[in-house]
Amino acid sequence: MQLVIFGPPGVGKGTLSDMLSAKYKIPHISTGDIFRSEIKSGNSELIQYVEKGLLVPDSVVNKVIEKALKQESFKNGFILDGYPRTTDQAEFLENAVWKLKKKINLVLNLAAPEDEIVKRLTARRHCPKCGALYNLITVKPKKKDICDKCGSQLAIRKDDEPETVRKRIQVYNSETAPLIEHYRKKKLLADIDGSKRPRTVFGEGVAFIEKHIPKQQKMD
Repeated sequence: MQLVIFGPPGVGKGTLSDMLSAKYKIPHISTGDIFRSEIKSGNSELIQYVEKGLLVPDSVVNKVIEKALKQESFKNGFILDGYPRTTDQAEFLENAVWKLKKKINLVLNLAAPEDEIVKRLTARRHCPKCGALYNLITVKPKKKDICDKCGSQLAIRKDDEPETVRKRIQVYNSETAPLIEHYRKKKLLADIDGSKRPRTVFGEGVAFIEKHIPKQQKMD
């Protein structure tokens, strides 16, 4: 089973992907995690786009995704979060998956009001030393601004600062929203209200999967 989790930054794609991954025993591919790893290693090509809240060029993103899809761990399916972001990327993905003798089974489209997204993202914190993640709304550290695991000072990522967050949403709306119609025309799109509680969003996602994907395809 090959799923795509689609929606603006901060809408809950990663949370839903992890929950579905645990239920269906298929791996979650997060392009955000892949990019952050590359940035940490000093990939200047990515840094110049991500820090400004701009979309990374298709040519760069596609190489990363195609390489990931060929890994042995993804041979029985995957949940893709954060990609595709353009119709060109969507077409590239469909071709890459076709080469692996598979297909995209369903696209779960999460949506939420802009103010809710900004509130969520600007509340995120991370530990520069050990990588632990927190949220000042839902997953607070025991001591303000201090990592529970290693005692280091927590920080806010550049792409989680208010100005950058709003710019990321603007970029999404102008350049990525056409994907909604792309997948709707292919009858692969399922709309979900991402402003609801994670368990509710998860329940709706499972309902769509059970309704639209035959049992055999869940195992392929």
